[in-house]
Amino acid sequence: MKANEATVKILMRKQELDEGTIADLMKQILVKIGEDPAREGLIRTPERAEKALRFLTSGYQMDVQSIVNGALFTQKCDEMVVVRDIEFYSMCEHHLLPFFGTMHVAYLPKDKVIGLSKIPRIVDMFARRLQVQERLTQEVAETLQEVVEPKGIGVICEARHFCMMMRGVEKQHSGTVTSAMLGAFRDGKETRDEFLSLVSHRNHPFY
Repeated sequence: MKANEATVKILMRKQELDEGTIADLMKQILVKIGEDPAREGLIRTPERAEKALRFLTSGYQMDVQSIVNGALFTQKCDEMVVVRDIEFYSMCEHHLLPFFGTMHVAYLPKDKVIGLSKIPRIVDMFARRLQVQERLTQEVAETLQEVVEPKGIGVICEARHFCMMMRGVEKQHSGTVTSAMLGAFRDGKETRDEFLSLVSHRNHPFY
């Protein structure tokens, strides 16, 4: 195939994908599953679905610099900083079904501390994208490591997945735990154990 022919095909394909709004495509999906998008209960569903989907994937329009917005402060602090029980909601990229849970984030400051509210915002930035739990956990850890430059970062993510609960194996009480340990949290057992003890819950459903 000649280069110019390939380019034309790519442009035609892009034009096809760009035709219609998400709401228009949702109407087609409703028809495909056997529904009538004109019936009373579904008349505005495509528009509502588009609005919801854009919110649930709004993390693609967020960036770390805007979130942090200069909220890094020089502070002499050599004790662990922990923000635990950060609730999040995300979408599984394999089935487009929700998964949700909590994330616990800790770091050992070196020269700087970050505004506490910025950590949940960074979690939301990555959670509001099509995700897998393993990558979500790693992205939060690596981003905070890059922004704060601490001695180490620890992240634990606990979640339940609708793709396991509503379909497939249909296990209603199963949970998934992932972790990312960087720097002192990976190298030092004492630091890691302190983090785990601080975020453990006696009556937590995942323990």
